[in-house]
Amino acid sequence: MLKEREILEKAKSVLETEKLGIEEVIKNLDSSFVKAVDIILQTKGRIVVTGVGKSGIIGRKIAATLSSTGTPAFFLHPVEALHGDLGMVTPEDVVLALSYSGNTLEVCELVAILKKRNIKIISITGNLDSRLAQLSDVVINGRVPKEACPFNLAPTTSTTACLALGDALAICLFEIKGLGSEDFRKNHPGGSLGERLKVKVKEIMLTGENIPKVLQGTFLKEAIKEIDQKRLGCVLVVNQFNALTGIITDGDLRRIFLKYGSIDNLKVEEVMTKNPKTIQENALAYEALEMMEKHLITVLPVVDFDGKLTGILHLHDILGKGTFKFTV
Repeated sequence: MLKEREILEKAKSVLETEKLGIEEVIKNLDSSFVKAVDIILQTKGRIVVTGVGKSGIIGRKIAATLSSTGTPAFFLHPVEALHGDLGMVTPEDVVLALSYSGNTLEVCELVAILKKRNIKIISITGNLDSRLAQLSDVVINGRVPKEACPFNLAPTTSTTACLALGDALAICLFEIKGLGSEDFRKNHPGGSLGERLKVKVKEIMLTGENIPKVLQGTFLKEAIKEIDQKRLGCVLVVNQFNALTGIITDGDLRRIFLKYGSIDNLKVEEVMTKNPKTIQENALAYEALEMMEKHLITVLPVVDFDGKLTGILHLHDILGKGTFKFTV
């Protein structure tokens, strides 16, 4: 067993390596960062943050920080995007892509597709000669001398540097927009982010005509129209008593097309996912967020005690799309 002194020396060595990484990023900071800020300030849409693995985890935090400081953002997993969630990205959005190597296959594939749609791409990478860098409108240099891992393999210093650059973007935007403590509190009711997540689902869920839903017996073609109109990436299936019986997502549609080819005669109950995850309207927002994170989903149908559909909750409504509508 290591002695206390040896453990502390190892810990200090890791922190020193990560400090040197941050210092390298500071040294390399240039006009590209300014251009990134300018692009974000000019956009009328949201910031779509994407990455996989450790970069994906950092991306979720960056998206949350941007949203909480007044720049609407959300995290989009590149694999889910390539299987239907691309519908969440609008022409007015800006993409912030994270990949230290700059050659992560899933990230580069997603960025290449969005680039063809004329969507602005900002990347944070440690490889300025990478495919991601070549696809990007602006490249922020996140290169670090080495990882804190003794084998220089596990993402450690590089993810710390990426996180710090994300914080720098968020705070620069916050201050340039002239936002103050009152604006911050609007996104953190109760004085903290934790308090924000203590609101009830019924206070932030979509209801009525905003719910994408169809009756059992509806042809799949009609359900696709409902998905397209409501733009939540899914449609809920209910019976004649408005009880939820299933869900069809954008990702499901891709798999359905591959399996069946023609969808002309398919009805929703033949292809829907039965018994989807649900939540009740008196549950708290943080419970919904936990469920979404656990099951890697972005929407949650809201039902009453009898299983009847009362609303739908999207991840955006928890983390950064618009403002909360509190009931009094």
